[in-house]
Amino acid sequence: MSVPRYLDMSWNNNVDLLAEYVKFLNFERGLSPLTRENYTRDIQQLLKLSDDTALKDLQSTHIRRYIASLHSKGLGGKSIARLLSSWRGFYDYLVQRHDYRNNPAKGLRAPKSAKTLPQALSIEQAIKLVDVKGDDVLSLRDHAILELFYSSGLRLNELINLNIDQLDFTEGTIIVTGKGNKTRIVPLGNHAITAIQNWLNQRASLLKDQTEKAVFLGKQGKRLSARNVQYRMKAWAIKQGLDTSVHPHMLRHSFASHVLQSSGDLRAVQEMLGHTNISTTQVYTHLDYQHLTKVYDMAHPRAKKK
Repeated sequence: MSVPRYLDMSWNNNVDLLAEYVKFLNFERGLSPLTRENYTRDIQQLLKLSDDTALKDLQSTHIRRYIASLHSKGLGGKSIARLLSSWRGFYDYLVQRHDYRNNPAKGLRAPKSAKTLPQALSIEQAIKLVDVKGDDVLSLRDHAILELFYSSGLRLNELINLNIDQLDFTEGTIIVTGKGNKTRIVPLGNHAITAIQNWLNQRASLLKDQTEKAVFLGKQGKRLSARNVQYRMKAWAIKQGLDTSVHPHMLRHSFASHVLQSSGDLRAVQEMLGHTNISTTQVYTHLDYQHLTKVYDMAHPRAKKK
């Protein structure tokens, strides 16, 4: 049976500490009434999220989960950043004046706003886009390009700079040279392999220079340009009946989102995308903070409520 809040000494102590801190902000830092009110509201949010846990017992893992919970409910990155700033200031005070050992909010950052991230296609939209029909040389080429984008999550520059010797159909992989001239091995899906092989069978009809190593060629027989890929993709989106503007980065984002949704393996997605830091992958793939919280609550033995 839970203890009523008015009898819970940890809660009473938390409230007392907040009251002392507000006095500190007033008399020692000279902050305005409005600023003190904002600090009070932010810290009250922390006390509510901590569910009566004593402030001295909170760790960085608790704060991360609170951030995830707030973000999943729609609170934006700027608002969460303000909360974290208030919580850090409060804990700095507790460390200095009440001998707390650590500041659990220190070093934590608010999640980036989702509005800065590219939009992903649904699985149905992505399949509809890449399912190009036609046996003329440009249709075969474009089909291979779209399948490769969605199959392997390549960046636009990685795709247009791809050479024949980087393809390994036996192993079902390609060697990709990405940012910082770093190379990685990325798997090829069966649909992509078939589409690329069909294109390569017709590639010679556009080839003018036998020394050209580029996988994808334009009408002039030279390496296909980024602008041409973007133009052709937009045209195919219209032709395939998609009601949204499509660009190469959207297919890369869709690849990452769909693989993550199916596998839950963030590290594998990080490797395939060529990200140095996993935090980049978390932001890039629209990682669902609410989903993470639910998974944690269901899976971790210490998270289950009695």
